[in-house]
Amino acid sequence: MDKKKKRLSYIVATAAALGAAAAVFLLGPNDECEPEKDYFEIQYPTQNYNRELTNELRGIVLHHTALPTIERSLAVLTLPRNIVSTHCVVDTNGVRYVLCPPTTVAYHAGKSILNGREKCNEFTLGVEFQGNTQERPLTEHQIKSAVQYLVPIMRTYHISPDSVVTHAMVRDNYMKAYPERNTKDKVDITLTEYSRVMTALRAALEEER
Repeated sequence: MDKKKKRLSYIVATAAALGAAAAVFLLGPNDECEPEKDYFEIQYPTQNYNRELTNELRGIVLHHTALPTIERSLAVLTLPRNIVSTHCVVDTNGVRYVLCPPTTVAYHAGKSILNGREKCNEFTLGVEFQGNTQERPLTEHQIKSAVQYLVPIMRTYHISPDSVVTHAMVRDNYMKAYPERNTKDKVDITLTEYSRVMTALRAALEEER
C-alpha cells in the first residue's frame, strides 16, 4: 500500500472508531507530501454553539484538553449537556477535528477579557490541543498543524499575533477586573508551549509576506 493510501486508511479507521459518520476528509494542495507538511481535517460537528450571534473574530484563544484521549475530548466538547465546545481540536498526530466554522460563537472561553473586552466567546476562535501540557509538551505535529489551520484564518480576518492568547490569560484578565466575583484560576496550556506555538506562528506569517 502506498503512502497516500496508508494515510487515508488510518484516518478513515480513526473516524469510524469515533463514530464520525459525517466526517469529511480534506487534503491540502499537495496530497502526496509528508504528514508533517500537510494534515488532515475531520469535520466533527458540535451542537454546542450560539445560534443567535456571529463570531466577530478579533482574537484566538489556545487551550489544551487536559483529557487522556481524543475520544474523551471530542465527547466532552460535543455532548449538549456540557455546554462547552471549541472550533478545532488538534490531535497529537496533527489530525485536526473541526467542530464548527470560525464565524460560529463556540463556548470555550467562559468568563474572560481580551484587549479590554469581555465575553471572548463572541469574538475569538478557540483551538484545543489534545493532551495536558502540564504533563508533556505539544508534539511537533500539533504545532505545525495548528499553524496550518490558523494562518489562513488570521490572514482572512486580520487577526494580529498579539491577539493570540491562552485561556489562562483571558481568565486572569477577568479575575483582575472582577476580584470580588471569586472566579477560579484557569490552569491550561503552559507558557512554554504557548511560546513554541507563537514562535512557529509568527515565522509562518512572516514567510507569507
